[in-house]
Amino acid sequence: MDEFGELKEFINLGDMTIRAYQKNIIDSIKRNGNTLVVLPTGLGKTMIGVIIIAENLSKNKKGIFLAPTRPLAEQHYNNFKKIFNLNEEELALVIGSVPKKKRSEIEKNAKVIVATPQTIANDLKDAIFSMDNIGVVVFDECHKAVGKYAYTYVANECNIRDITILGLTASPGSKKERVTAIVESLNIKNIEARVTTDPDVSMYVKQKHVHNVFVDKTDTIRLISSLIAPEAENTLRTLNKMGFLRFKRFDRIPKGILIDAGNQISRIKASNYRMGAMFSYVKLLNLCHAYELLTTEGIYPFLTYMKNMQNKEIKSKGVESLLANKNIQKAVTEAEAAIKRGEEHGKIIALIDTIIHYRKKSIIVFAQYRSTIKMIVEYLINNDIPAKAFVGKKEGVTQEMQKSIIQDFRDRVFDVLVASSIAEEGLDIPTVDAVIFYEPIPSEIRNIQRKGRTGRFRDGDIYILVARDTKDEVYTYISLQREKKMIDLIRKINAGLAAKARPKGQSLLGATK
Repeated sequence: MDEFGELKEFINLGDMTIRAYQKNIIDSIKRNGNTLVVLPTGLGKTMIGVIIIAENLSKNKKGIFLAPTRPLAEQHYNNFKKIFNLNEEELALVIGSVPKKKRSEIEKNAKVIVATPQTIANDLKDAIFSMDNIGVVVFDECHKAVGKYAYTYVANECNIRDITILGLTASPGSKKERVTAIVESLNIKNIEARVTTDPDVSMYVKQKHVHNVFVDKTDTIRLISSLIAPEAENTLRTLNKMGFLRFKRFDRIPKGILIDAGNQISRIKASNYRMGAMFSYVKLLNLCHAYELLTTEGIYPFLTYMKNMQNKEIKSKGVESLLANKNIQKAVTEAEAAIKRGEEHGKIIALIDTIIHYRKKSIIVFAQYRSTIKMIVEYLINNDIPAKAFVGKKEGVTQEMQKSIIQDFRDRVFDVLVASSIAEEGLDIPTVDAVIFYEPIPSEIRNIQRKGRTGRFRDGDIYILVARDTKDEVYTYISLQREKKMIDLIRKINAGLAAKARPKGQSLLGATK
C-alpha cells in the first residue's frame, strides 16, 4: 500500500497489497483517461476501480460505481463499507427500491455512490440527480454497454461532462462489432487487457482444469430422433425450394440464421407466398428446437416442450400441422413410455457420476432450460445428492428467495446449485470446487463468466457435458475459438486507439518524421 500511501485517508486495505499489474493499469488509467480493463475473474478488477475512485476523492471529486444488478450493487456496497473511510452519508447505495425523493437527498450528500445503471439513468432523466463534481464513473461488467442498455445513457452523460470512464470486464466478446460498440459507447481511449498466461498475472492465477465429457445417444433417443428428423428434413427442403435456408442438414442451422430467416419471411409483401413460407418456417423452427432438446438436454425437456405446444389454446397452422403428424405423435408416445421406464439422457448418468466424485464439495451445474434444471434437481435428490434449483424472476423467484438460496449454499445446507444463466454474473455466489456445464454454449462471454465461478482462491475443475453428433460438438469448438480470438481482437483495437492518440507524424517510439 506504500505506493498509494497518500490515499490512506480515503481507503483502508488492511493487509491487502496492490499487485504490480494493478499498479501499472492504474498508472495507465491516470495517463490515458477513459479505459477498458479486461482481466480474468479473481484478479482484482474491482480494486482498480476503488483506487481510481480514491484518487478522485483526494482531489475533492466524487465517484460512482455502477453494477448491472441490484444483488451485485449490494455486494459491492457491503464490501466498500469495509474499504472506504467514509461515514454512512458519504457512501451510498442507490437502487430502484429506494424512493425517488430519498434517492435525490442521498445522491446529493454522498461522495461515493454504488448504484444500478437504470436507477442513475432514471434520476438523470428526471433531473433529480446532477453529475456535477463527479470525477469518475466505474462501469462493472461493462460488456453490457451496448444498444439501449442503461450503461450507454449514463456513459453519454459522462462524455458530455468530460467525466472519466472506467470499464471493467472479464469478457468483452470476440466479435469486432460488439467490442467496437463497447469502446464507442464508453468513449474508450485506452485498453488494458491481461490473460492468465501473461507473466505479470500468471503467478496469481489459480488453475482451472477443463474436462470435456463425451456422451453417446441412448437407443431410445436415437429412436425418437429418427421419428423427428424426416419431418424436419422435408420441411427444410420445402423452404429450400422457396429460396430460404440453403442448408442440407436441419440440425446444423445456426440459431441466429434460423431466426433471421423468420424475420426475412415476415417482410415478404406477397401475402400468399409469405403465409406459405411462414407455415413451413414455424414447423421447422419448432422441430429444430424439439430435436435439439431431445438430443442435447433429455427426454423430459423434449416432452415438456411438446406438451406445452399441445396445451396452448391458440396455435398457428404450422404448429397444428406438426402436432397432427403421425411420426411426431409417435415420438411423443415413445418419450412418455421412456419416462415411465425411468430412462433419460446419458448426460444425467455422467452428471451424477461426476458429482459423486466431489461428494460433500460445492458444485454449480449450469443448464439452459427450466425443464432441464427441474429434471436435474429431481435426479440428484433421488440419488441422495442435496441440490436446489436457482432460476430468475421469470420463474416466479423473487430476489429475497434468491438470496436465501445463495445463503443456504454458502452455509453448505446443500452441495449442488443447479442454475440458469442468472448465476453466470451479477450475484454474490461463493467460489466452488467445480463447475459443470450440462451443455456447451457458443457465447465466449457466458463461457468465461461461468468458468469464473471456480478457481478464484484455489484450483478448480470445469466439466462440459457434450452429446456426440449433436450441436454440442459444434458449440464446444466455437466457444473455444471465440475465447482465443477475443484477446487478439482487443489488442488490435487498442493498437488502433493508440495510433489515433499519437500526434501526426510521430512513430511508435515517439520520434517525429
